[in-house]
Amino acid sequence: MKKIIFILLEVMCGIGLYAQHLTHSSHPNVRSLQIKYVDEDMALQRPFLTLKNGIVDGSEEDNTLLISFDELSHDLKQYSYTIKHLNYDWTQSDISSYEYVKGFTTADIIDYDHSINTQQEYVHYWFSFPNQDMQLTASGNYVLIIYEDGDVENEVAQVCFSVVEPLAGIECKKRANTEIEFNGRYQQLDIDVNTSRLPIRNAEEIKVVVRQNGRLDNQVVLTRPTFQEPNRLRYINQKQLVFEGGNEFRHFDTYSTYYAGYHVNMIRYAMGEYHALLEIDDVRGTLGKGSGREGTPYLTEEDANGQFVVNCEKTDYVNTEAEYMWVHFYLPVAQPLIDAHVFVGGDMFYNQYTAQNLMQYDVEKRCYHLQAYLKQGGYNYMYYAAGKNGATLLPLEGSHWQTRNEYTIDIYYRPFGSRYDRLVGKKITE
Repeated sequence: MKKIIFILLEVMCGIGLYAQHLTHSSHPNVRSLQIKYVDEDMALQRPFLTLKNGIVDGSEEDNTLLISFDELSHDLKQYSYTIKHLNYDWTQSDISSYEYVKGFTTADIIDYDHSINTQQEYVHYWFSFPNQDMQLTASGNYVLIIYEDGDVENEVAQVCFSVVEPLAGIECKKRANTEIEFNGRYQQLDIDVNTSRLPIRNAEEIKVVVRQNGRLDNQVVLTRPTFQEPNRLRYINQKQLVFEGGNEFRHFDTYSTYYAGYHVNMIRYAMGEYHALLEIDDVRGTLGKGSGREGTPYLTEEDANGQFVVNCEKTDYVNTEAEYMWVHFYLPVAQPLIDAHVFVGGDMFYNQYTAQNLMQYDVEKRCYHLQAYLKQGGYNYMYYAAGKNGATLLPLEGSHWQTRNEYTIDIYYRPFGSRYDRLVGKKITE
């Protein structure tokens, strides 16, 4: 156990995850934490809120979050939540709650349902935000801290999201002709920011933050434009904006406890638990057998850029009738990686690198293996090699300029004398 902790600390420091707040569950019994819009037609989107007329009040389904999670028992818990405003880098900001909250600063979670006819008993909790009790009046980053028994120190989960006041226009172009190579393994972004509605005195009042597929480990923060023009900042030919193209996400579906879904080899039931044994994966990157130095060729395939949905057969109540399963991942590799550790990545693990998604190498079978306790559903995932110099997809997944990645571009504005970062522009593009 001490060895695993040391490995994880080494990896975390190496990839630079210094942000104080990240969406995650901090209690082993709190699972399937999801952030969606109340509007069910927007299920597979990375949600954010928009400030309209100086407030976000929860009156519109497409501008209201639905936050849900399971607690793995049939015992009711007393859960509450509070809200904090954060800086552009997800650290605590200096403003007081009355400057960004209208209403109460804490609220109880009162909506729940018990699981029905499942081997794993659980209670499903949910709440919408903002709501009548708590509304937001400032743009920027936020964290909702969910805690138990009225004790904020007894935290069970954190939910991070952002609120935008759309004042800055954003244009983004993705190209394969990068500062590193042409039509190869990388993608480069060029970004134009229209600032005509912002009284900018100095370009350094603006910070541009770029993320790929919801990841924070390869997040880029730009503080200086390449060119400053009247009412426009241009971020062109910046080496920071070169990203690994990566590959399309792998996926599997465990909708049934009886039949093997997509990419599932078999379903087993043993000792009161379900096991979903996935098909053995192939290495698509530079370590693949016979693939050559460049890995396997790029193949177009639809994916959800790392996201997942909960689903199960023969029910309209997936939140309380979906089963939990031990999902087994297999990745054969002739020799273990010497300078990196292998993780299964995706939104199901909050795009982080922890003991929960750290794969172990089986010397006899020459294979990396992970078993993860997941709710029935359809999941996207990827194999990351993470070490002191960061996380990369090259050895295990390969990297291609054609890959359809999702990029999120956030524009933060802090004029001289201001005490917090306003989020004045956001664009999500593929």
